[in-house]
Amino acid sequence: MKYRRMGNSGLKISEISLGAWLTFGGTVAEEKAAPIIRSAIESGINFIDISDIYSKGEAEKIVGKTIKDYKRSDLVISSKLFWPMSENINDRGLSRKHIMESIESTLKRIGTDYLDIYFCHRFDPETEIEETVRAMDDLVHQGKVLYWGTSVWEANQINQAVSDASKHDAYLPSVEQPRYNMLDRHIEAEIIPTCNKHGMGLTVWSPLGQGLLTGKYNNEMPEGSRGATSMWLKPSLTDENIVKVKKLTELSKSIGITMSQMALAWILKRDEISCAIIGATSIAQLQENLIASDIGLDEKTLNKIDSIIG
Repeated sequence: MKYRRMGNSGLKISEISLGAWLTFGGTVAEEKAAPIIRSAIESGINFIDISDIYSKGEAEKIVGKTIKDYKRSDLVISSKLFWPMSENINDRGLSRKHIMESIESTLKRIGTDYLDIYFCHRFDPETEIEETVRAMDDLVHQGKVLYWGTSVWEANQINQAVSDASKHDAYLPSVEQPRYNMLDRHIEAEIIPTCNKHGMGLTVWSPLGQGLLTGKYNNEMPEGSRGATSMWLKPSLTDENIVKVKKLTELSKSIGITMSQMALAWILKRDEISCAIIGATSIAQLQENLIASDIGLDEKTLNKIDSIIG
């Protein structure tokens, strides 16, 4: 496993990291999730990404229970807040009240004294960015959070957060967590340059397009698959994308790697990316994807990929 700095910070994270979205506490039961987490850590992954909304706190509990077997300082643990956790009108968003109360609940569920990274899981149009920035700064000063970041924020929103933090001499956001993969390159235009300008890292999610870039949907819709059951993948399951993935799959076979490995290696070719966050429903799937950390795609292959994806 290779490690990269998270932007200009001194924090180093595994360039392939493990995420708990739609898996732990959801489609993957605890008795199956724990061995996957252990295998990831023992294979060199040090960054595990969670959120309070993942299975309404269950993912945090499962990860917390499993990491008790390891030295806490060896791990980089993140969580996020924004989405409603109950019917309580204040149990959502990025207000000071919700931030201060959410961190306590998250730390209790994970069973840790601090988070290495705390993400604002979306932009909150109902809360002034300055309020959010100052609350996050307070958490850093209290030692409950070491670094804070944004997730799926626009460039202008990130710029405003940095500006407000600078105005109050507060801790700046250190990282953005956007969606990024071969079929969704929207962050290349503004998000990547903005994060570079501010020295922020990029921990990207959905590097395999929710499974589309594994090639599993090339011929048919597997019963019980994410494409058949999740609303998140359906917008990407177009005839045009399927044709592209079929061509990419043939290319990956011609160079002796899997489609998943090529998709991850393609992301990691960019120095601006701090890590690609993968999901895993089995140890075999996890181990296959970890190989991507050691794969370097040559210029000829990269040009072929570009000609396919446009």
